[in-house]
Amino acid sequence: MKLSGSFYLILICITAGLGGFLFGFDTAVISGAINFLRTQFHLSPAMEGWLMSSALLGCVGGAAIAGWLSDKYGRKKILLLSALLFIASAFWCSIAETPSPLVIARIIGGIGVGFAAMVAPMFISELSPASLRGRLVSVYQLSITMGILCSYLTNGWLLGIADHGTVSGFMHFYMVDEVWRAMLGSNMIPALLFFLLLLMVPESPRWLIKNENDARANIILTRINGKEKADVELREIKETMREEDGSIRQLFAPKWRIALMIGLVLPFLSQLSGITTVMYYAPAIFDKAGFHGGSAMSSAALIGFFNMAFTIVAIWRIDVWGRKPLLIWGFIGLSIALFLIGWLFYSNGSSQFLLGAFIYYIAIFAATLGPGVWVVMSEIYPTKIRGRAMSLATLSLFVGSTFVTQTYPILRESLGIGITFMLYAIMMLPAAWFVKKFVPETKGKSLEEIERNWKEKPHPKCQMKRVG
Repeated sequence: MKLSGSFYLILICITAGLGGFLFGFDTAVISGAINFLRTQFHLSPAMEGWLMSSALLGCVGGAAIAGWLSDKYGRKKILLLSALLFIASAFWCSIAETPSPLVIARIIGGIGVGFAAMVAPMFISELSPASLRGRLVSVYQLSITMGILCSYLTNGWLLGIADHGTVSGFMHFYMVDEVWRAMLGSNMIPALLFFLLLLMVPESPRWLIKNENDARANIILTRINGKEKADVELREIKETMREEDGSIRQLFAPKWRIALMIGLVLPFLSQLSGITTVMYYAPAIFDKAGFHGGSAMSSAALIGFFNMAFTIVAIWRIDVWGRKPLLIWGFIGLSIALFLIGWLFYSNGSSQFLLGAFIYYIAIFAATLGPGVWVVMSEIYPTKIRGRAMSLATLSLFVGSTFVTQTYPILRESLGIGITFMLYAIMMLPAAWFVKKFVPETKGKSLEEIERNWKEKPHPKCQMKRVG
């Protein structure tokens, strides 16, 4: 018996969301390894920043070409390719002997992240009905937070083994002498699972329709929505696509300029919150705050837990609260949290208050910007060029991540952690203004309705209306 309906859709979205899990795992797993790498390879602050941000360089490259590849070859094939890149990167990291091959392996993994980060939320968005799209795309962000938490827990478990030396022989080298190898190599296991599960998911019906495979698309839509709704959706998608020429020039047409600006500016601004800094450097940050060894890793894992928990809040409420208020209050709340963190570092505040401030920070990010940015990015572009347009938006996000991650060690050494976080706090205020002025509300609209509204009322002050 074939699965169908909402259960079938949820399983597909969970599988695609594993790309987010690998994104989060790969992003955060190096946080437990960086202290060992710094000592073993005598890393300078600039080299440390390069090693940490090299994966993000790969993300930029992956995101830059993923849209073109996914538009040409399909969403599913590019997700499969991303899984293979994750596997190769994790294996290479585990056997690297010097920083250079480690950087190359991290770049390869970053390309996989760039592919998955761009394609997975778009794939989920193209499969989801309007009433559930915000929640289902947010599953991708939930998967990222689960990957981050699992990486912290895995690192803590491996540190426990290393501290007690409970393994011997060949594995003693990988799990005790140079435990960072086991940390960075552990990503192979979820990557292999991701690859195997992807073999069982369908292609995006909207991509199939774009490539004139209506029969196959109708089969998938019918399994998800039933025959009657599938026929209506198929007609609506085809009618909307007839008005598109499918060229990248379409994205620069006057009616799409605001959408293009949102896709380029919003993801970049979200990264100026310093979220990748917190995820990459959480154990090291807590070590400087007075937590040490396993205590620093446990504090980082606690941050990972709250990150996941409050993402669930966003999934529960995003289709009720809407995208725009979620983003505005998110930027404002993050400004307060970042200023508080910066002040506590600057004034040598108690470690307990600092941990509380970080929990507040991560709760705000997880409930607002974390899922909200991905949802908006996956919704605002026309179907025929959605892949390439999403590439630009995802590219902007990773450029922001790379910039913040590369500059953090330098700012930390020159200005101090406190002033660095205060700078992040200041940047959140113009970001809130940008959302208020330019980002429209899209909750409850089908992708085709959003597209028609852009054509009719391209100015953001015009509220998107419900069609039909």
